[in-house]
Amino acid sequence: MTPRLVACTKCRASLPPVLYNAPDLRACPACGARTQVEVFPAALRSAGSASIGEAVIVEGEASCFYHPAKKAVLPCESCGRFLCALCDVELNDQHICPACLAAGKKKGKLQQFENRRTLYDSLALAVAFFPMLLVWPSLLGAPIALYIALRYWKAPSSIVPRGKWRFVVAIILALAQIGGWTAMFIAIFHRD
Repeated sequence: MTPRLVACTKCRASLPPVLYNAPDLRACPACGARTQVEVFPAALRSAGSASIGEAVIVEGEASCFYHPAKKAVLPCESCGRFLCALCDVELNDQHICPACLAAGKKKGKLQQFENRRTLYDSLALAVAFFPMLLVWPSLLGAPIALYIALRYWKAPSSIVPRGKWRFVVAIILALAQIGGWTAMFIAIFHRD
């Protein structure tokens, strides 16, 4: 069985294996377009040429860090270890190894994995409600609750769908508290 030939990008004619891995640009025999083809050395071998018990890697090729008998296809973009196709984890166009994936998830460095999410609607409601119980902390809690509710109105909520009613209640409570404090200060300062 002969190795599969690569097609010219311009005329789609098959390029002979003589042009593979050439150090410079070579002309396509069919259309004359200058091209350069790089393939792994194993692609040039026929399928029947491998003997039983032969190592998967070919002389001069890098092996996988985790599987020394397998060919490396690319390095980990985080640590630089060579990886085989089995160990390659593609995550948002980035190729990383399983160890870097586990370490990134554990340390929280991978943005793609959310281990927890702040529920700003519940936070705004709590900051608006609980200071009301002690009265004086609401002087500071109401503006903070209003800020949280308005600032994080469009922030992602829980994975489970939730409504905006907590934000609305927090805004109403905060505005009522701010209105109450304003009325109280006006009454104190305008007492004649």
